[in-house]
Amino acid sequence: MASAQVDRVPRTCCAKVFIQRDYSEGTFCRFQNKFPPELEGKVEPSVFEQTMNTLNSKYYEAERRASRTYCEGCLACLTAYVIYLCMDTHYEKCLKSIARYIQEQNKSVYLPRGLMIVDPIERGLRVVEICILHDTSGMKS
Repeated sequence: MASAQVDRVPRTCCAKVFIQRDYSEGTFCRFQNKFPPELEGKVEPSVFEQTMNTLNSKYYEAERRASRTYCEGCLACLTAYVIYLCMDTHYEKCLKSIARYIQEQNKSVYLPRGLMIVDPIERGLRVVEICILHDTSGMKS
């Protein structure tokens, strides 16, 4: 129900902030956690950094090489990749976990502040898009 509510939020007619990929430590999927000035007064820098650090750690876990991923690959070869009809890969499970985390963050933190994070998978893992749905900073009297 919460995901249906987030999906109905219009994203076409709003200002957007893009958080770029950070390639300083290699080609792992990692996003910059530098606080963008466009979000000043809309969300606390510590909350933003915590969200970005959590996303980065989840993407690192998805791309990390472990014995489990090698075993998945060997099992896939042995079954002519039919096994993937029955189970999700470790990477797919991590992507679903990331999508749930983003939905939870939107619902509890960002939507009440007039912001919304778009899942980076929708942008080809190139950027984290943050939509500014309405300006709450200028509403102070």
